Amino acid sequence: MDIALVGIGKIAVDQHVPSLATSPDWELAATVSRSGTVEGVEAFTSFTGMLEARPEIRVVSLCLPPVPRFDYAAKALAAGRHVMLEKPPGATLAECIALEQMARDKGLSIYATWHSREADKVAPAKAWLADKTLKSLHVTWREDVRRWHPGQDWIFEAGGLGVFDPGINALSIVTEILPDPIHLQSATLSFPENRQAPIAADLAFYHPGNARVTCDFDFRQEGQQTWSIEARCEEGTLLLTNGGANMYIDGEELGEHHSGLDGEYPRLYAKMAELVRAGGIDMDLRPLRHVADAFLLGRRSVVEPFEF
Repeated sequence: MDIALVGIGKIAVDQHVPSLATSPDWELAATVSRSGTVEGVEAFTSFTGMLEARPEIRVVSLCLPPVPRFDYAAKALAAGRHVMLEKPPGATLAECIALEQMARDKGLSIYATWHSREADKVAPAKAWLADKTLKSLHVTWREDVRRWHPGQDWIFEAGGLGVFDPGINALSIVTEILPDPIHLQSATLSFPENRQAPIAADLAFYHPGNARVTCDFDFRQEGQQTWSIEARCEEGTLLLTNGGANMYIDGEELGEHHSGLDGEYPRLYAKMAELVRAGGIDMDLRPLRHVADAFLLGRRSVVEPFEF
């Protein structure tokens, strides 16, 4: 199937383009970007121009920052195109709900992707936790914004999510692997005095079994990066590290792979192909809901200014 990739920035170049190049399902037929291009692929600077010039391209993958993404997605759906959304699926819950309804009204597929759910040990972790009695779960998600988003000031603008840009990855895993629903009870958000989005966050959740569920997010981690989730249960302790790539039960590593596809983004594109063929929709908004609740409930703490 032909697909158009919109927004040729760092994540598109690092993940989307290589995944499409090796996919048995997709052919990258066009790109849309103000400046980025992919060698050998027709490039447009106007999204409307691409939709008009290439009506045979039935699927659009949007890799834009969240704030402008709604307008592009709505335009694609109005033009009868299936839509794949980079995480987070939108800047607000309301616009994501509106996009899902547009897709349903048009009989089109729309997919809110959560790439971290496709990390190799997320499915085994979900299976292990399914019949366990949770006592506590703690997320430590600490990374260096200068390394992963160099010079990307948009991430600290209103709607850019700040530390929740990576933190929502952790929340996407937590909402996938826990058998019971959780909701936010309290949060402390640390805002640099010169920025509009938080650089760190501490979260605490309600769990129906009274387990303690907490998250520690920080965008200021230098040196070794930390993406771990520890779940302590009456039956043992599960530890996911490296963003879900590695899994330990009571200190013993689980070695085998859970999928024949190698990599998070190839798995996303395989799922998108399945949705398009089946006429399906996948718009799980739970991770974004937790982020929205953090902004609603969070205590604001002002910290030192931040510059790239």
